[in-house]
Amino acid sequence: MKKVCLALALACALLCGCASEGNAPYEPDGPAPAAHGGRFASEHGSMSFSGDGESVTVDFDAYLSELTSLPEGEHEGSYVFLSGDLPPNGSVPVRYDAAHEIKITVDGKSAVIQLGLASEDGSGARTGVGTVTPERIPLLFSENGKNFNVIFIKEGETK
Repeated sequence: MKKVCLALALACALLCGCASEGNAPYEPDGPAPAAHGGRFASEHGSMSFSGDGESVTVDFDAYLSELTSLPEGEHEGSYVFLSGDLPPNGSVPVRYDAAHEIKITVDGKSAVIQLGLASEDGSGARTGVGTVTPERIPLLFSENGKNFNVIFIKEGETK
């Protein structure tokens, strides 16, 4: 009887511990990278990061505005890198080198945009660890079953 009670107590402890942890995002080894700072540009606009890990000025053309549902032109806003959907908690903030999404908020309107690199033929994409770097932020979109990128590349250091 003691063995049964001990086994039940151990099983209960394990189940309670597992149930309370949920689904946590991947955390890369090593220290977190510094927040983005400077101007990142693409053929469809720019994003200028203040370096504080939350403020951004976006300047999107009509095409990128339509893709993201964010306003066209230059606007100040905020951003956060997200894990992607992790049931039961959904997307949670993560460091950019492990992000699958970026949430940009401008004028009270938010867009959650996938991050990743589309294959050349658009049939697939690579997301997750190492996709966003200090020099590159690849926004990933899908249209008519094809993946494509709008890649923002860091411009020279601003003074």
